[in-house]
Amino acid sequence: MTKKELNEKENDVSRKEETNSIIERQLRFQDLLISISTKYINSDLSNIDELVGKSLKQIGEFVEADRSYIFSYDFVNNTTSNTYEWCANGIEPEIENLQNIPIDYITHWLEAHRKGEAFYIEDVSQLPKDGEFGLRAILEPQGIQSLIVIPKIKNNELIGFIGFDSVRKINKYAENEQNILFVFANMLVNVIQRKEQEELIKKQEQKKEELLQNLSAQNEELSKYAHAVSHDLKAPLINIQTLIDWFLEDNKDNVPNDFLELLKETSFNVEKMNFLIKGILDYSTIDRLDTDDRNIDFNVMVSDVVNSISKPDYVKLTIQKDLPTIHGNIWRFEQIFINLIENAIKYSDKEEGQIEVGVTDKNEYYEFFVKDNGIGINPDYFDRIFKVFTKLESVSSSSGIGLSIVKKIINYYKGDIWLESQEGKGTTFYFTILK
Repeated sequence: MTKKELNEKENDVSRKEETNSIIERQLRFQDLLISISTKYINSDLSNIDELVGKSLKQIGEFVEADRSYIFSYDFVNNTTSNTYEWCANGIEPEIENLQNIPIDYITHWLEAHRKGEAFYIEDVSQLPKDGEFGLRAILEPQGIQSLIVIPKIKNNELIGFIGFDSVRKINKYAENEQNILFVFANMLVNVIQRKEQEELIKKQEQKKEELLQNLSAQNEELSKYAHAVSHDLKAPLINIQTLIDWFLEDNKDNVPNDFLELLKETSFNVEKMNFLIKGILDYSTIDRLDTDDRNIDFNVMVSDVVNSISKPDYVKLTIQKDLPTIHGNIWRFEQIFINLIENAIKYSDKEEGQIEVGVTDKNEYYEFFVKDNGIGINPDYFDRIFKVFTKLESVSSSSGIGLSIVKKIINYYKGDIWLESQEGKGTTFYFTILK
């Protein structure tokens, strides 16, 4: 191999490693955002301040900022005030010094925020020296070398911003990172708005019912947000997966095995993220379906579900023949059986797997069951497995959301779900649906 060919090969490997590093960073950033979003959706409003502070730290550390913060605009008094702040070790906090600051001092980024745009300064030292109250004169005493500030907008109204200061070095923000910071800003708007609703409830007990309805609406907005973000994240993941598969197919004979293994690992993690996003989409869809209730023959519906599931030959699946007809939404009912049956198949460890689906008429309600002879479940996990993102093992690409989807649907229909299990012998899930 000539020196030129060797250099070209080394450059090609370097570019591939850089591309893979970018993909990995994007996936980790998206994973972090989904994790924070889920915590916001399921959080107790009493610890919102702690949750916001923790998320500022997580995002700040990820983008390698030294200080992250939230400001609120007061356009009545034409001021802005720092309400939350996180600082890296060794960085002086500024929150006490940044209260009721005249917005005339920050006209540059206020103009950008009113357009719904971020205000980004890569190098503060390159700003013009425009006097005692100029932007450079405000930022340099705080030791800021780079900053980016993202507008917070609620109901088309500018209410504040989140910002990230870099003190120790100049920091560059790629366009993708800026877009994700905008999503984070929207999350903060929703969660802080929930906090404001809760404070109103405490102060005005006589309006409790009305305010609870508003709180429910905010939770619905968060659910819509999770649905929208998850939907938008699917497209780039599919593109990444497709590009990796194409590369593997076209270059499998020309690329070193260790590089192929790296790409396969990346592909596995992309698939894992895709399942996670699909799970969040399904979970956030449960309460948002338009009314499409009708009488559903469970014999036909469960048969269709079984035909749609990939089942190994060693697993035998038996379905009771006299399943009832129930009024409801077919997508919700299908999700129950898809997740429970797929779960039983996944944890089947016998040479001949046995899965049975049936029902018992209990007068006012039907009691369904999905029984298997698989690995069984330790009693310590009986309650935990219905929580979002809980898995009994971590080697598969599953999302850990399936059983939480089932429980949410059963709760939607005012039913109950529970299980009986013995390790090594199998598990039976029971759930009820009112007639």
